[in-house]
Amino acid sequence: MIRDTSLMDEPVERAKRLPRGVLIAVAAVVLIAGGLILRPLIARWSAAEQSIERARLRFATVTRGDLVHDVSVQGRVVAASRPTLFSPSAGIVSVQVREGERVGEGDVLAVVESPELRSRLQQERASLDASSSDVSRLELSVRQQNQVNRQRVELLGVRVAAARRLVERNQKLADAGLVNEIELERARDDLEIESLELDQARRTVDLEREMLEFELRDARLRHDRQQLVVRDVERQVEELTLRSPFDGLVATLSVEDRDAVIRGQALVGVVDLGELEVEVAIPEAYADDVAPGVEALVVVDGVDHRGTLTRVAPEVRNSQVEGRVAFDGGTPAGLRQNQRLATRLILDRRSDALKVARGPFLESGAGRRVYVVEDGLARLREIAVGAVSVTEVEILDGLETGDEIVLSDLSRFEGAETLLLRN
Repeated sequence: MIRDTSLMDEPVERAKRLPRGVLIAVAAVVLIAGGLILRPLIARWSAAEQSIERARLRFATVTRGDLVHDVSVQGRVVAASRPTLFSPSAGIVSVQVREGERVGEGDVLAVVESPELRSRLQQERASLDASSSDVSRLELSVRQQNQVNRQRVELLGVRVAAARRLVERNQKLADAGLVNEIELERARDDLEIESLELDQARRTVDLEREMLEFELRDARLRHDRQQLVVRDVERQVEELTLRSPFDGLVATLSVEDRDAVIRGQALVGVVDLGELEVEVAIPEAYADDVAPGVEALVVVDGVDHRGTLTRVAPEVRNSQVEGRVAFDGGTPAGLRQNQRLATRLILDRRSDALKVARGPFLESGAGRRVYVVEDGLARLREIAVGAVSVTEVEILDGLETGDEIVLSDLSRFEGAETLLLRN
């Protein structure tokens, strides 16, 4: 006979239930405590127009300190000196270099063959030789004429002296009664005539000397002028050989070998790789704030190199103003032509400024509004900003040191006055 499980069963006592009143009291206490705990949360929920997870936003704290007002611009490495050499005359060009070739100072880049200019040089040199001959011949003629004039004056001087002695002799004879008065008067007349001729000859010699000196000076001036003409043509002929003005690189060749060229036509462009600058594109909004002499920081391989803004273009192109930055203390090693470099222009430095990190709130809020975090809520507040740098913003009004703000874009909140920040 199969036994059942009755022998295994044991009696269990019925659990005692709490009184209904006690249960109600406990439940009331729990509800009241939960209400007290959840009351601030419920208040925040009721005050907020929108809610968002805190992890999806960026925050920053308002602080005081030094603020650098700067603007970030894109820069491009260019040669400080990159001239283009032009044809000095019409002719046939002989190119001596190739693009990309390194050249030294004084190396021949191209030669322009100009038969007309070389023929003119020969003509001008022949004219200079003729002018030199004219000057030499005139100098000889002046010396000869001066010699003749001196001889004439000296001869007249001798004749005057002889006439004076004759007068003195006749005077003595007349006093002795040996010569009549007529002979004495005739001797005196001859002396006066000879004296007048000597005086006139001296004046004539002076006039002739001045005239000869004038002619000689004029001839020498014509000779000097012809020398200048020859030198100028020689310079033009020398310029037919185009030479590199410095050690550098041939950047461009605008013509082919044996091409016919005209005066002023571009032939060869060279760049000086030993002195590089950074060409920067400055946004039009900052055009009034920048000027030559502004400090600059150029980032090369992660290192800041100091520079100075040397010039700013007077015109705006494509909403940008072109500027040039020269390195202070020499060009950093390893730079290449047209290399892109990040550059900061330091417009101003301010100490003890109320500032906060820069973020999308600046553009989306037009610099006039920001969300300030208080007790788990982000409340919209009016502010006023001052100088704006690449990484920081100066706060003029609306915030205080220690305030926490939302850096994120404000446009997603559609102007909500209060946001609930969920953890």
